[in-house]
Parts: sequence; structure tokens; C-alpha cells
Amino acid sequence: MDKGHGRLETRTLTATTALEQHLDWPGVKQVCRVVRERIQHGQRETETSYYVTSLPRSRAAADQLLALVRDHWGAIENGLHHVRDTTLDEDRCTIFRGHAPVNLAALRNAALNWLRHTGAVNLAATIRSFTRKSHRLFTQLGFVK
Repeated sequence: MDKGHGRLETRTLTATTALEQHLDWPGVKQVCRVVRERIQHGQRETETSYYVTSLPRSRAAADQLLALVRDHWGAIENGLHHVRDTTLDEDRCTIFRGHAPVNLAALRNAALNWLRHTGAVNLAATIRSFTRKSHRLFTQLGFVK
């Protein structure tokens, strides 16, 4: 149970090893269901997510799996979505038709991954630098010498 950001959230994780023999999924050891119940401004909201893991119960009990799920989503939110929102100003993008939003999100992810791979520490400063000196970007990408 957590309280913050004006909401009360309760998470319940149920894990089973019974499905291991019934799934055509290499290495599956456990299947989990996480039910999140949120109360915000008097409104109740329920969300259910399912997970598959190769961790056996001996290495990850239900409480450990819940911690792993929370850490995973925290890393995604803080390491990807927040960076896309703040550095790339994604929330103000007005492109919404067809596959364009998904394609642009994939390009943004690829750009951020490439920047991290090149060792960029301050992504915003690196992007601003490439914006001011596009020749530097094309050189680094190998398009020009």
C-alpha cells in the first residue's frame, strides 16, 4: 500500500508455478498477476497486469516479484518517459494520425538509446549541441567526414 500524489494505491501480486507446463514460453517458471487499486479524489480505479518470469519461486517469492515489477516500471518511467517528456518535449507533439505517433516514439527511443550508447551524460545538452551544429551530428552518425 502506498500513499502519494493525492492517491492511495494498493497492489496485490498473485504468482503461480502451475502454468509452467501449459505455456509454450521458453524458460517460464512463474506467471504473475498484479492488481492495482487506486483511490483518487474519491474515485476507485482498478488495473490488472500479467507478467511471465524465468525466476523460480526459490529465487523470487511474491514480495520479491512485486518489488521487481515496481523497479522495472520505475526505471521505464524515470529513464524513458520522463526523459522523452522533458528533453524531447514529446507531450506537446501534435502528430496523432495513423501510425505516426508510434513511429515517432520508436525514433525518439532509438535516438535516446544511441545517445546513451555514445556515452552522452547530459542528454538535453547533447541534443541542443546537435541542434546548433547539425554537421557534428551527421559526422558522428557517419554521414559526412
